[in-house]
Amino acid sequence: MIAMSACDPDSLDARVLVEELSAALAAITGDSGKASFSADDARVARSLFVVAKGEAGQLLGCAALRPLDGDVGEVKRMFARPGTRGAGAALLAHVEQSAHGFGYRELWLETRKVNTRAVAFYEKHGYRTIPNYGKYVGRDDAVCLGKLLGEE
Repeated sequence: MIAMSACDPDSLDARVLVEELSAALAAITGDSGKASFSADDARVARSLFVVAKGEAGQLLGCAALRPLDGDVGEVKRMFARPGTRGAGAALLAHVEQSAHGFGYRELWLETRKVNTRAVAFYEKHGYRTIPNYGKYVGRDDAVCLGKLLGEE
């Protein structure tokens, strides 16, 4: 059983997971990704930061959702601890369900091309490559993915 709980991105649980994510991203891509997310991004309307915990209360992962443009939300700080089978899928499903409830029609995200496990994970869950957006335009190392909500 995986329990989801919304929390402040500056809470201790959130900070522990975000630091692990940042270290993992730095090892894979050479960039922690910290500059691409602010805790305030998850404190505005139609946003959230969520932590996943196992039955014994152990931290499994985290994810954030923030508004991007009108009916498009952006997935940020998505992370499942290694070996936490099903946590990533559960987190993504929770974010998608929340996004739909907030009135988003589509979700977008960015990861690095070199992060092939992340790219494969999102593609497995219905995300498709879209043109790079925002600060990722012209970045050959970045891949942007999107999904229309309600589609599989």
